[in-house]
Amino acid sequence: MAIEISKVLLHVKENNKEHRTDDASVKRLMVRRGQSFKITLHTNRQFQPDTDTLLFTAETGPKPSEEKGTRCVFGFPKSTGAKKAWTALVQESGRSSMTLAISSPADASVGSYNLYMREGSHSSPQSIANMVLLFNPWCTEDWVHLPEEAERQEYVMAEDGIIYTGSADRIGPLAWNFGQFEEDMVDICMKLLDMNPKCLRDPAEDFSARCNPIYVGRVVSAMINANDDRGILAGRWQTPYSDGVAPTKWSSSVDILRRWYKSHCSPVKYGQCWVFAGVMCAVLRCLGIPCRVVSNFQSAHDTDKNLTIDKFYTDEGRPKESPDSVWNFHVWVEGWMKRPDLSGDSTYDGWQVLDPTPQEESSGVFCCGPCPVKAVLEGHTDLKYDVPFVFAEVNADQVFWMLMRDGSKHRLQTDTSQVGRNISTKAVGANRREDITASCKYPEGSKKERLVFEEAVRRGNEHKPRPVLPLKPPALKLEITEEKEPISGQDLELSVLLHSELLRELSVQINAQAMRYTGQPDSLVYREEKEVLLQPKQDFKIPIRIPFSSYGTKMLDNNSLKVSAVVHDKQHPGDVYLAEKDIVLKEPTITIQAPSTCQQFTEVTAEVIFENPISSTIRDGVLTLTGSGLLNHPIVARIPMIKAYERVRFRVPFVPYRAGSRKLMADFDCDTFRDMKGSCDVEVKPNLVVLPPWEPFNPSIFGA
Repeated sequence: MAIEISKVLLHVKENNKEHRTDDASVKRLMVRRGQSFKITLHTNRQFQPDTDTLLFTAETGPKPSEEKGTRCVFGFPKSTGAKKAWTALVQESGRSSMTLAISSPADASVGSYNLYMREGSHSSPQSIANMVLLFNPWCTEDWVHLPEEAERQEYVMAEDGIIYTGSADRIGPLAWNFGQFEEDMVDICMKLLDMNPKCLRDPAEDFSARCNPIYVGRVVSAMINANDDRGILAGRWQTPYSDGVAPTKWSSSVDILRRWYKSHCSPVKYGQCWVFAGVMCAVLRCLGIPCRVVSNFQSAHDTDKNLTIDKFYTDEGRPKESPDSVWNFHVWVEGWMKRPDLSGDSTYDGWQVLDPTPQEESSGVFCCGPCPVKAVLEGHTDLKYDVPFVFAEVNADQVFWMLMRDGSKHRLQTDTSQVGRNISTKAVGANRREDITASCKYPEGSKKERLVFEEAVRRGNEHKPRPVLPLKPPALKLEITEEKEPISGQDLELSVLLHSELLRELSVQINAQAMRYTGQPDSLVYREEKEVLLQPKQDFKIPIRIPFSSYGTKMLDNNSLKVSAVVHDKQHPGDVYLAEKDIVLKEPTITIQAPSTCQQFTEVTAEVIFENPISSTIRDGVLTLTGSGLLNHPIVARIPMIKAYERVRFRVPFVPYRAGSRKLMADFDCDTFRDMKGSCDVEVKPNLVVLPPWEPFNPSIFGA
């Protein structure tokens, strides 16, 4: 008697929990490669593996192929010898049912799969599941295997994180919602892979290559920006942003990815480096590639690939825009994977820099990486991908020039130690900053650091850096210091300190210029000239006071002020001295409070508190709240005005819909201050209410 199958149970909830995807869905099968999942078949009689035939087919992509590893037939009898063989093993067998453990190979292509089944050699295949297969950091054979469970929880499972911004001397945390387990994120990430130009040109080859995290990481790096394709984000580094959203407004990858998906893959406007990195981290974690966001302070952008950054000033001391630049900070991501393509051993395995911000082309495409962090550390600039560019970001030398009125250039000073400082990421399992500079470079000033720099020069044969000749020690000590903490809304108080062993007659020019965080100058906000007779062996201090009325409006779309002092020795006209300091202002405080613990599907209330710190009314306020697992969509409230020194409170009810550790984030924007941020942690306890597996979540049934 032929065996007949009357029912198939996919055990979605149980399988997804075992595969750590139940946060994303309990209604759709989502599993990780190299790890088995179970299905149960209800039959009219007991299955006999020696005589009965039961075959499964797993297929992905538009043209599934056994040769390319995108199609596999397996079961009883065994696999047909496909390139990447799946397996099915009987776990339990009874008179009217059998349970099978099905497993994909650890190098299967990730993506959406159709799973078919047929009984007997002549029956037609029956579709039993549309499932998603992801990378598996828990599987030792997977190239993305991450050994430590605490790191897997942080770099794969954590939906919230911290991105560090500011300057090397004033590092600030920015709470960010990755939200990779929101239920629609998997479909959006698969759409991103499908829209990449390599897939559009040759889908069969692209789907086959999705087995390789190196390939997938490079594709995602290119697709996060919209420079070469129908990618996620359009970048813009200066106003206007009126036809989109200012980069400072974002605090969630989810909102950006959903906008792109719903707009039929039109780029979302606008992103800058931390936004690009935040979105890429969400996509990689969704796909199962361990990933962390990394901030590099004093980050060099070396356009001519000579490992040297030229910075120019006018003879009045104002910074000039130039092709090379040093950003106050730059943010990229690091993905964890093996690199067997680079050596016969594990030398370059581990963290790989992947930078989606469109800075320079890599093989004709605006992407960067994966670049092995170990190669950057050792100066191995002859390896792929983009090691010379990343090496320069953390270890380039700087040369400062003065552009004279006659067109000539005068070299002021050389610096070999300021690029690549305080390289930072969120610590594992804690809301604190971890300094990972030592993973990228040897200590500045050490013999090893200079040897590595020379090794990078030797290996990088595209452009040789010109020799940076040493200058004689300066005869004048020149320094800019902060007299008090610089707070936006208050007057800024600084000073210029001068000291010399000899009597000197000096001309001092002081400038303060609003700067984009990319190191490019914007508006002049302060200028002063002073003649100084400097007595020998005595300190001379020039006070600087910059009123809020002078700099406030200029900082709305800029990250910092660059205060510079140029000193000309009137007795020795060729002697010129320069000091500069980047001032990152502390933003006014916005506080958000919510119960530290609450119940899933039960309404709670958050309170946002803001006090106007200035003596005039601020207007056109917009408060935005976001948080994966807490709010289905951003909540937006408009506040027309807040009077001078007035404190306001806003109460916002919401219904948490997913259990676990969550982060509620607030953004407040107005005519005087841009996108002030606040956040608080909320632990959501599971509710015993269980939704039917066929019914999508609707918060209204819980009174939301």
